[in-house]
Amino acid sequence: MDDQPPSPRKKILIIRFSAVGDIVLTSPVIRAIKEQIPNVEVHYLVKKEYASIIEVNPYVDKIHTFFGDLKATINQLRDEKFDFIVDLQKNLRSRKIIRSLHISYGTFPKHNIQKWIYVNLKINFLPSIHIVDRYFAATEKLNVFNDGKGLDFFIPEEREYDEDDLPAVFENGFVAISLGSIHATKRPPTHKIVEIAKILHKPVMLLGGKDVIQEGEDIAIKLGEKAYNGCGKFSLFHSASIIQKADCLLTGDTGLMHIAAAFDVPIAVLWGNTLPEFGMYPYRPNKTENYRNFETVALPCRPCSKLGYSKCPLRHFKCMNQISVVDVAEWINRF
Repeated sequence: MDDQPPSPRKKILIIRFSAVGDIVLTSPVIRAIKEQIPNVEVHYLVKKEYASIIEVNPYVDKIHTFFGDLKATINQLRDEKFDFIVDLQKNLRSRKIIRSLHISYGTFPKHNIQKWIYVNLKINFLPSIHIVDRYFAATEKLNVFNDGKGLDFFIPEEREYDEDDLPAVFENGFVAISLGSIHATKRPPTHKIVEIAKILHKPVMLLGGKDVIQEGEDIAIKLGEKAYNGCGKFSLFHSASIIQKADCLLTGDTGLMHIAAAFDVPIAVLWGNTLPEFGMYPYRPNKTENYRNFETVALPCRPCSKLGYSKCPLRHFKCMNQISVVDVAEWINRF
């Protein structure tokens, strides 16, 4: 019997502009498209500042970086002659790209109306489904399904953090703590981090950007040799590599939380103004025993925003302040 001719090459564009956590959450879709469609060429459109996350993904064939000039981006994409667009951004920009290219596409339910009702009226009409599973609505026309393998995050060998560079006190294990977030109401307060860390059996590595260097320094001073302030010192890949080596990650609702989920590292999540019900909790299909959500339930002011604020609108920050430090520390000490 003659060999079957190869199927024609199909070019698919995935759109997700930002940010770290949201891009990591698209990784199951990237992998599924590459593995389930024969002879497929996967392209990804992303903002320049997040392109490095996609550049090292072996399932992506070509990256298109968005610099802010939508017209130029559309012209660049038009030359590619895509067969299909998977819109995982679903905003005005991505819709304009789709309309301009005049090709078939798929997208997903954002549930923004339900989120607005939950934030403003405190009535929950949100379906109990993670955003990763919602993303796969965008691939239904392609007959691509969720393989259930969870998230991916790839670290180039040259960008891994050398374990020998860790402080000597970390030799027998450590807990990573993420301090950074764009929105302050997603970050555990400094005093809460200190109180929890004092009960932990292991030293802590503080992670975050330059914006939380001083916060990390304040915590490190109060904890002494038990803490190392890595805020502002490590790249995203170095931070990810450190989390991969950690015994547990303590975090708010952050991008590093999703990176830890990709590595199957135990995660203690402290929830502030956002809720797990928004569908952005650690994604681990069929395996939930090694992460735990800590939150102050039944607060009449919560959720106060689907994104976050620079400070608590009511100035009491009860959603974070009332979380039990003992409960959090005891759970982390299991690992």
